[in-house]
Amino acid sequence: MKLRYLILLLILLSITSLFVGVSNVSIFDLFSLSEDQLNILLVSRIPRLISILIAGMSMSIIGLIMQQLSRNKFVSPTTAGTMDSARLGILAAMLLFPEAGMFEKMTVAFGFALAGTFLFMKILDKIKYKDAIFIPLVGLMFGNIVGSLTTFFAYKYDLIQSIGSWLHGDFSMILKGRYELLYISVPAVIAAYIFANRFTIAGMGEDFAVNLGLNYKHIVNIGLILVALVSSVVLLTVGMLPFLGLIIPNIVTIYQGDHLKNSLHHTAVLGALFVLFCDILGRVIIYPYEVSIGLTVGVIGSGIFLYLLMRRRAYA
Repeated sequence: MKLRYLILLLILLSITSLFVGVSNVSIFDLFSLSEDQLNILLVSRIPRLISILIAGMSMSIIGLIMQQLSRNKFVSPTTAGTMDSARLGILAAMLLFPEAGMFEKMTVAFGFALAGTFLFMKILDKIKYKDAIFIPLVGLMFGNIVGSLTTFFAYKYDLIQSIGSWLHGDFSMILKGRYELLYISVPAVIAAYIFANRFTIAGMGEDFAVNLGLNYKHIVNIGLILVALVSSVVLLTVGMLPFLGLIIPNIVTIYQGDHLKNSLHHTAVLGALFVLFCDILGRVIIYPYEVSIGLTVGVIGSGIFLYLLMRRRAYA
């Protein structure tokens, strides 16, 4: 896959996304928009497109970082308990700080996501990377335990519907003034580019990294902070995007190799392209109704994940 072709396809789908929806806004009306059509573009369609691109790029990149640091191709925020820990943090914020705003909730969710990710990495240290499939299964079990705690306390305090809104990703509610928190992900993506070579070395193992003069634990901590930050921001703003951080890095690694810095551009563009395609598909498949992005990404992503599992001998 040539990067320029992916970028061209991303531009074409981005333009298409601006003019797909129930409201009648056509590309042929671009230079003669009515006031209502202009408001639809500025308040809904453009913010939605921006949030899709940021969420797709950032979640794919942190998935690549997690796989590099854990040295396992089947680890991602979805299969490592990071997203479930962030959900528990959102519930804690709703219980302890009911009047808190989005930024305060994001801070609490970030703390829980970071703690959950660190705990998962400690578990990896204990099992010593013995089986490529066993590790994500442990992560899924860990995530289910955390998710069960979240569900229990949500039922107990009658917040199950509120916390359920963070179970499924949904871009239909993205409007101007309600998505800007996603911009926090941009510095995290930039930091991923800055530390890319260090993450690559850290992914070769602690002994190898220390021999090259790298502060291994420091670099791993930076990577996990980036993962937790992006996960909490995307979860709070958009919701869960299952399998995104898992399948996109694997696809890119197949044809681009394991060097993280060389793969970042492809991962970012392909991640945004995949989410954008799934969003457009969800808008047109039962038009004028809309299928949530969490469902379309989950269905397509799970199929790709099963394929990767079956081909694990070649790609894992």
